[in-house]
Amino acid sequence: MTALRGQMMQMPLLISSLIQHAARHAADTEIVSKCAEGGLHRYDWAGAELRSRQMAQAFARLGCMPGDRIGTLAWNGYRHLEIYYASSGSGLVCHTINPRLHPEQIAWVANDAGDRVLCFDLTFLPLVEKIAPQLTSVEHFVLMTDRAHMPAATTLPHLLCYEELVGQENGRYRWPQFDENTASSICYTSGTTGHPKGAVYSHRSAMLHAYAAALPDAMGCSAREVMLPVVPMFHVNAWGMPYSAALVGAKLVLPGPDLDGKSLYELFESEQVTFSAGVPTVWLGLLNYISANGLRFSSFKRTVIGGSACPPAMLHTLRQDFGIEVIHAWGMTELSPMGTLSRLKAKHAVQSAAQQQRVLEKQGRAVFGLDMAIVDDQGRSLPWDGQTAGDLVVRGPWVIERYLGLPASPLVSVDGEGEWFPTGDVATIDPDGFMQITDRSKDVIKSGGEWISSIDLENIAMSHAGVQEAAAIACPHPKWDERPLLVAVPKPGAALSRESLLEHYRGKIASWQIPDDVVFVEALPHTATGKVHKLRLREQLKDHVLPTA
Repeated sequence: MTALRGQMMQMPLLISSLIQHAARHAADTEIVSKCAEGGLHRYDWAGAELRSRQMAQAFARLGCMPGDRIGTLAWNGYRHLEIYYASSGSGLVCHTINPRLHPEQIAWVANDAGDRVLCFDLTFLPLVEKIAPQLTSVEHFVLMTDRAHMPAATTLPHLLCYEELVGQENGRYRWPQFDENTASSICYTSGTTGHPKGAVYSHRSAMLHAYAAALPDAMGCSAREVMLPVVPMFHVNAWGMPYSAALVGAKLVLPGPDLDGKSLYELFESEQVTFSAGVPTVWLGLLNYISANGLRFSSFKRTVIGGSACPPAMLHTLRQDFGIEVIHAWGMTELSPMGTLSRLKAKHAVQSAAQQQRVLEKQGRAVFGLDMAIVDDQGRSLPWDGQTAGDLVVRGPWVIERYLGLPASPLVSVDGEGEWFPTGDVATIDPDGFMQITDRSKDVIKSGGEWISSIDLENIAMSHAGVQEAAAIACPHPKWDERPLLVAVPKPGAALSRESLLEHYRGKIASWQIPDDVVFVEALPHTATGKVHKLRLREQLKDHVLPTA
């Protein structure tokens, strides 16, 4: 017997439908941006959709074809938002590049992705001029500004003005229909190797992620919100907030390059922001500014804190002193990035504030669409008892299957069946489904929500003439969560100092990635296979206090 098929419309899940919906059903809802050139820009979802269509036309006029990559080096602003939709919506691929990477890494990821167009904010003009000769695939450079702010002179060939590109088009453009599994965007993650790795998202994965993020037990977005993503749009698509804001038709506030406490507080108050998201470092700066000036929030009610673990003291301060609900979250670039969020269940309503705090300090529960498990070294499932720790694995429609350009898939089997993504984290899961990270099997260092590759740090140290062997490990830091500590073995007879070794890093890596301190030892501990025994090294130096702490 032939199976009965559903008699429903076949409409692919495409990112363009989000901004079309917002333009039709939240047309006059504001989008407010702080500009890299200074000042505020205001328009609405109808205006954003029109200009996105104009920019899609502009990309076509530049000769871009479906599948071509559009690179961006930009802050959270309205032009960046337009490129999100103009590129993905027209069948191109939006590649957001982290400008905090070392220039050599920025050039590498642009070339690896095969970016054909590079769009960038005025802030990054010197950076792009510096790396342009290394960008082998880029044919067009687009400065995201108007004619008045274009440079009088530049070393870039045929530098284009964003506003002139938009202004030349009429906007009479129909968003195309295509397979929902088509690539929509690329984000790179540092991982455990020297070179970053590309995660390629599809329209389907991005749409399902946007739906899930808006659920009440996730970010809980709605048309009643004023949303301000502090997390940059070059950090895993600002955790999907530009998509979820369009999905629900919320007012969107984009903070531009000014992420200091004073600038953020003034923007929160002037625009009456109700919901935000960002890494702990940003909230620390904001709380310090508020406390120093005796201020309060008048509208801010809820925030997602992720990227690195939220310090319990910060969670307590936001909840108890300011009445702000803190959603502690965990995710990865490979997960688009949403994994788990810590929202209380009904059973927790009768618990004391201290008991609730202990639950909220965990990384939280998975939303529908993401499944997780903890496994032992043989890939066997471990119990969810809140005590047993194992390797955390996940699967779902917004979890990557493989990295860009790498033939081998990282997926592993669990209990002899199915394929799961190994996160590299070690965790426990309690009977209520709350996951808590207990350790990381990776050796990368997480500083202020940014990954720093220990391999990169070690390779640079080993290039110093006076270093025989070196290892980089994470050291606790009160502001940045973790900072790199270099442990080095000097060559016999070498006159090696802390200052000279740290100076050796200048120009070879981004300044914020340079280790905070150096410890000299006679020998490093090694495993039976000859690798540096970092677990033992971390244990030996667990009481080391960084000078920056």
